[in-house]
Amino acid sequence: MPRTNFQELLDAGAHFGHLKRKWNPAMAPYIFMERNGIHIIDLHKTVAKIDEAAEAMKNFARMGKRVLFVATKKQAKQVVAEKAAEAGMPFITERWAGGMLTNFPTIRKAVKKMDAIDKMSTDGTFANLSKREKLQIMRQRAKLEKNLGSIADLTKLPAALFVVDVMKENIAVAEAQRLGIPVFGIVDTNSNPNGIDYVIPANDDATKSIEIILTAMVDALKEGMQERKLEKSEEDGEEMPEIKERRTRAKRAVKEADSAEEAPAASEE
Repeated sequence: MPRTNFQELLDAGAHFGHLKRKWNPAMAPYIFMERNGIHIIDLHKTVAKIDEAAEAMKNFARMGKRVLFVATKKQAKQVVAEKAAEAGMPFITERWAGGMLTNFPTIRKAVKKMDAIDKMSTDGTFANLSKREKLQIMRQRAKLEKNLGSIADLTKLPAALFVVDVMKENIAVAEAQRLGIPVFGIVDTNSNPNGIDYVIPANDDATKSIEIILTAMVDALKEGMQERKLEKSEEDGEEMPEIKERRTRAKRAVKEADSAEEAPAASEE
């Protein structure tokens, strides 16, 4: 797995923390210096923490686990939605509904309600409703999808949470901690890293900074899923197409080499 690029993080402004007067003393180990009243994050530690978190992400994916990505701040919403979808993982980019983890059965009921409305639209039930009733039901469905759409297929609690800005998403973090769910978090200098299982010290307000970190996480998830697929294929006695092709080429090369050795011997006879 490739290491995170220090220069990319620097160019993205990942090292810029908050004003010194807003800092959380618990972030002291990750602060390199102060410049013009602003704390500068030690990017060497950021790189190490990203790689550590990526390795853990890879292991979750290898075990077939799912990670829920959470980011409701404007700067992170779009990139989180894109990256999480790229990895086939659930995400929350709208308001975090209290109890989304600690009261998960209720959330599942809301998802089933959304499914029921979808069924109504295809089984002919809508044909017997008035225009006003249809409109009310579809508005209800749109609201449910906005808040829960990306986790509609999450049938059980996620194995871990990835959070952008642990201070803003403190309710999500608290619920995960209460249930013993590991938390990955981008933690800025104004936040408390205590209780976060995988701390990634970095600027959580710069979209580019967030994107670089998310890319590392998603690449790790993809790698883990690929390894899981490979292991499963081997267990089932099957070979992945690319491996099978390499094996065939190798056998052909050996056969050609043997033929080349036999040819001079035949001419000598």
